Amino acid sequence: MATDIHTLEQRYFDSCRRHDVLPNPAILSGFFKADVRKSQNEPCTLEIILEYLKDIDFQPLLEVCMQIGATEIEAVDVRSGTSCMLTGEFALSLMHAIDQKLRVVDLHDSSFGKDFIRNLSQRGLMCEVLNLRSSRFRKLNMIGEFKRIHTLNLDYSTSLTSFKEDCFSCMPNLICLSMCETRVGNLWTTIAALSKLPSLAELRFQNWLCCDDTGNSSGSSDQDDKTDFSQLNICSSFGAYGNVVINPDSQILVEDSSDDSEVDFSIQHREYDYLELLSNLVPQLDGEIDLWNEVSFDAFSNQNEEESSAGVLARCTADVSLKYISCHASPICFEKHYRDYMIASLPKLKFLDNLPIRKVDRERATITYSQYFEHLPYGRKHKESVVSILQQREIKASQTRGKTSRHKTSYPSGMSQYFYTRSLCAAKVGSSAWPCLHTLTVSGNHMGDENRSFRPRQFEYHPSISCLMVFGTLDGEIVVVNHENENIVSYIPSFGAMNSVLGLCWLKKYPSKLIAGSDNGSLKLYDIRHMPPSIRGMHYGAGTVTFDEFDQLTSVHVNSMDELFLASGYSKNIALYDINSGRRLQVFADMHKEHINVVKFSNHSPSIFATSSFDQDVKLWDLRQKPIQPCYTASSSKGNVMVCFSPDDHYLLVSAVDNE
Repeated sequence: MATDIHTLEQRYFDSCRRHDVLPNPAILSGFFKADVRKSQNEPCTLEIILEYLKDIDFQPLLEVCMQIGATEIEAVDVRSGTSCMLTGEFALSLMHAIDQKLRVVDLHDSSFGKDFIRNLSQRGLMCEVLNLRSSRFRKLNMIGEFKRIHTLNLDYSTSLTSFKEDCFSCMPNLICLSMCETRVGNLWTTIAALSKLPSLAELRFQNWLCCDDTGNSSGSSDQDDKTDFSQLNICSSFGAYGNVVINPDSQILVEDSSDDSEVDFSIQHREYDYLELLSNLVPQLDGEIDLWNEVSFDAFSNQNEEESSAGVLARCTADVSLKYISCHASPICFEKHYRDYMIASLPKLKFLDNLPIRKVDRERATITYSQYFEHLPYGRKHKESVVSILQQREIKASQTRGKTSRHKTSYPSGMSQYFYTRSLCAAKVGSSAWPCLHTLTVSGNHMGDENRSFRPRQFEYHPSISCLMVFGTLDGEIVVVNHENENIVSYIPSFGAMNSVLGLCWLKKYPSKLIAGSDNGSLKLYDIRHMPPSIRGMHYGAGTVTFDEFDQLTSVHVNSMDELFLASGYSKNIALYDINSGRRLQVFADMHKEHINVVKFSNHSPSIFATSSFDQDVKLWDLRQKPIQPCYTASSSKGNVMVCFSPDDHYLLVSAVDNE
């Protein structure tokens, strides 16, 4: 027979006497409220408020929590405010002692500190709902056991930017996830992490709140930010910080919301393009968007009966037009095609940002995804392992060797000679959304200066010696290192002439030589054979050639014959230099409308080069035609940062500030 509340309370008194501790009034209040709920035939829930506890209260309460499993208490909710005197380790021990009856955990990490969040993430919890507002972690790594959790709310975790590879892998029953007002912005790695949640049905990175014509939002009020979680069903537990909540009958309930003085519901301060956010939501939206950043969603009123019963859009009278306003949007919401990408990548998702995902939404998302995104490189539809591709290649090779030499090398039907190379590349990219990172530790130990550290700004791998790379620093130094053993091969100090090194390029035919340029316009050619790994014994000028300066330089690049190099900078011009004579041959003016960030020669033709500019254009030029008009032009939606040629010069790889 289950122990009743009065018996459990008496045991708490006994434990306090044994430990010579006065009973805590907050704990006694919790017992009283649980008893009242039971007498009113409501769920018998015990609420523990951590901010009213001190370390001296821990041991008696721990003994009670360890017995809750055999009592008539049905569930325990644990909450903390912004300040708490209880040690984080004690708070975590209490929650683990409650075990299977732990229902809601509502925490603010400023109460406990960084170690508490780390331990919580690694050890896990048996709760069903976890509301965690944290400013202490940048990469989420919840690898502990969270098998019972169905709702995770990380709203207002303002430092959160990304997820570790194994995050969410131990949450098989997570249905609802909210990350409003975070700094998450990467579509690819975010989907890679979320795809490990087999039960995820409701996801939120922003709130689309319903407003009437008077501008009143259904998701805000003047009450505090506490929500009665006992009224929430599994798919509607996002109310911890005040939001629209759905009951099982698809009616809209307006729960208590944040105090306007504490949380600003306006998004006017965001530096993102609001029109782009709206285009993510309704790409074919008819009508204009008014100055209050509101949009009429008439399209949603034309749903069939099945779709309209989804229960996210508020039921309003016919004479009231619905308008929606986005609140607390994370940066990922402003990525191009965000909504379609999410819907296409998470086929089991039913709600995104408080709005239902309808059949027409999925159809449109599929079209958008196929038009603008690649699941894997080279159009591969399914992930393959490197081992299986190698096995296929070996089997094919053995079959080919059995044929007569008169036959040409054959490939499977429809395959090119690059099929296996491209398949291997696709398999490597598809194996993980996270890059394999290795920290390169280079210090002044090899220079006889243990306290010396560097501030790298630019780096270039050697084109023919794979273990070498050169990097330039913010202090004007140039360091050549063996990145495999982390030894310094050559060191070139600033000598007071160089500022931040922004341009670096190795020569191809003369592997010991490189050209370096700094933001003050200085341009030099160095021969690392004359540059020892320390300052001792260095003779300034040995193996060095100085070129005419190029103001506000940002990049340099040498052509395929090691005869010429180009320099670009914070201007619309580029300069052509002759390496052999050390002279500047010509300055090509007004090649773009904005400054040219990078200029690159092709790998095989010594006269072909490309420029990328913040005017959104990438242009291809030919020195043989006197660069007045480009041979080719392509445009991005935002300013271009980088451009380079593919190894065979058939393609250009371009990156821009639009994260594409």
